[in-house]
Amino acid sequence: MKLDSYVNGQWIAPSGDFTEVRSAVTGDVVAEAMSGGLDMRGILAYARNTGGRNLRRLTFHQRADMLKKLAQYLTERKEQLYKLSFQTGATRTDNLIDVDGGIGTLFVYAGKGRRELPNATFLLDGAVEPMGKAGTFAGQHIITSLQGVAVHINAFNFPCWGLLEKLAPALLAGVPVVSKPATVTSYVAHALARMIAESGVIPEGAFQLIVGPTGDLFDHLTCQDVVSFTGSAETSEKLQRQPVIAREAVRFVAERDSLNAAILTPDSGPGTPEFDLFIKEVAKEMTVKAGQKCTAIRRVLAPTGHVEAVIEALRERLDKVVTGNPEQDNVRMGPVVGLDQRRDVLGHVKALRTEAQLVAGDPDNFDVQGADVVRGAFVPPILLHCANPNQATKVHSIEAFGPVSTVMGYSDLEEAVTLTNRGGGSLVASVYTHDPKVASDLVFGVSSFHGRLVLIDRDCAREQTGHGSPMPQMVHGGPGRAGGGEELGGVRSVHHYMQRTAVQGSPRMLTGVTGSWTKNAPIVEKDRHPFRFHFEDLDVGQTFYSKERTITLEDIEHFAHFTGDTFYAHMDEEATKGHPFFPGRVAHGYLLLSFAAGLFVDPDPGPVLANYGLDSLRFIKPIQPGETIKVRLTAKDKSPRNKQYGEVRWDVEILTDKDESAATYELLTMNAVRPAA
Repeated sequence: MKLDSYVNGQWIAPSGDFTEVRSAVTGDVVAEAMSGGLDMRGILAYARNTGGRNLRRLTFHQRADMLKKLAQYLTERKEQLYKLSFQTGATRTDNLIDVDGGIGTLFVYAGKGRRELPNATFLLDGAVEPMGKAGTFAGQHIITSLQGVAVHINAFNFPCWGLLEKLAPALLAGVPVVSKPATVTSYVAHALARMIAESGVIPEGAFQLIVGPTGDLFDHLTCQDVVSFTGSAETSEKLQRQPVIAREAVRFVAERDSLNAAILTPDSGPGTPEFDLFIKEVAKEMTVKAGQKCTAIRRVLAPTGHVEAVIEALRERLDKVVTGNPEQDNVRMGPVVGLDQRRDVLGHVKALRTEAQLVAGDPDNFDVQGADVVRGAFVPPILLHCANPNQATKVHSIEAFGPVSTVMGYSDLEEAVTLTNRGGGSLVASVYTHDPKVASDLVFGVSSFHGRLVLIDRDCAREQTGHGSPMPQMVHGGPGRAGGGEELGGVRSVHHYMQRTAVQGSPRMLTGVTGSWTKNAPIVEKDRHPFRFHFEDLDVGQTFYSKERTITLEDIEHFAHFTGDTFYAHMDEEATKGHPFFPGRVAHGYLLLSFAAGLFVDPDPGPVLANYGLDSLRFIKPIQPGETIKVRLTAKDKSPRNKQYGEVRWDVEILTDKDESAATYELLTMNAVRPAA
């Protein structure tokens, strides 16, 4: 299989030398990756001028629907990816993480795009900031799509998940992607890319794949581009030193080496559920993907008194792991990705053994099932024990990217924190305790050195997703050695591909630019109630002023007894004397909301289908018996949802008869679209 690149809307076989890509299981050649002959400047231009423009025409909801359709398309064809991935050394369980995990990430971002983003092409960030006493000058932050390219440099260990977890937020942000997979597993990424191209779901120019070296790609980047890299610290540093990265201030997101730790606490000794969870998780993280995970557990920390029990329990569990051909059902761990990787892992194990003792797994004598131990890139699960972790350096600095972990003891929690943080910045650490105080001490001791912390105990045992599973909703990344970047984290990662800009001007101008009514902007008054207008006929700024209503003592007492809210401020004049907020008995805040609804709601059936909530409620001025209120209702902004209805956000202000603000909030309604003629 000769691997071509998908660029400029077509599959192109590059010219020049080729690299043989071999099976991790058999050592046989499974593909040839070509290098050279690609016009990198043209590839980036095509992405910017065609892909970017096509994506930015779509709203967040349309892009979310695109991700959902792509996920559905790939789901129907995932068995093809499973079959290819066996040659990388991945078992079916490993493929579940890589293939299904990647597709699942598309589904998550599709859902988040629909639920958490507006049906628009830009975002408003935060509230309007008044900048003058008279209210004629204000500021609003907006977030817009970058007009560049997302260049994704992916690692070998997850050819599907790595591509898709970066693709999803970039496309949702409206930025086209140029993806470059690691060569050694590029045949899997190539098959995935073919599916993406053949789906017809992604707009023209929004996705391209480069197989082989990137050539002079980095020389043509601009300030509008983003580089997202996953791989070694050495390669990351090399790329970040590219002159254009500094000159153009190109955004660079890195996810790289990490000496992740699992911490067993003193209260979680043998016989506790947490001890069993700890042993199970460490063994799993050592053997899933043959330990080739950036989030795998490299350092196993336990109280000194529990170290012997930890080693014995892990040895017993690892002895049961069947290593061999990953296509066989009873095989639990396949080979590492290739012979070069095996040499690298064993070289690192040799270095680690200068500070740690081998306690499980013999790299020179082990069996494999259904494969040739010499031709395949097999490594047994290897467990080391470092007796003096405070004096050691290599166990805190060398990552053997394979099925290798080192056990080390600590005397107290302070030492556990110190040892954990010696990793110099990690993607994840997990803590096994049932004591919230112990968990708190560890969290606040190590959090600044980690991108993610997982607290695992008996209460969450059934649902917890594990130490090594980055979830789309949560941040994936870490400081220092881990690269200092962030991926995933829900909608947060979409912002990495967008620019936050402060827009300042008059309320009228801000309203015109953002499409969201700003207080003190002109209002629109019509002869009909705004609830009488269909979604597309309602103007932003359209306003209704209600009649007035006087709040009586009888109203307050009736509301108190009817609802059961007999809080003293509503019922006892004497109790409010000297109160810092209340000048005497006052109306319930929710009474004001209820009366406000009675003042502004148009009762007859019409375009308003439902009220589904309110945001940003603030009670500003207490209302006493005898005071009068009225309501200003203004259409703040609109967001279409589907062909039947759209969301309307209303700015609501409850005013006194002296035009003092008593309460403010935003009301959300679903309004019908005008029926087709």
